[in-house]
Amino acid sequence: MQTMSDFIQNNKTTIQVFILIISIGSGLLVYLTWYVSPDEITERVKVIANTENGCIVETMDNFAINIGSCDAQSGETIVATYDAKIKERALLMNPTG
Repeated sequence: MQTMSDFIQNNKTTIQVFILIISIGSGLLVYLTWYVSPDEITERVKVIANTENGCIVETMDNFAINIGSCDAQSGETIVATYDAKIKERALLMNPTG
């Protein structure tokens, strides 16, 4: 009968590979959780349009963002909360600006 230390000695490489896979998987999970978690910002924005899909507003740095339904009319300035990572993702999709 094998003892636990014999089992570990005989399967050292397998255990190391298993630990490496678990470490990489955990790192990926942490990164993806951080990437998709919202980073909400509240700022004064200008309403460009009020559509059936929500209000399209322009942020202080000239990004057009849909903030959802609102009662404002085109041209009004309102305070809105939105996910700041939308801008980062937009820049990644179109790096030339």
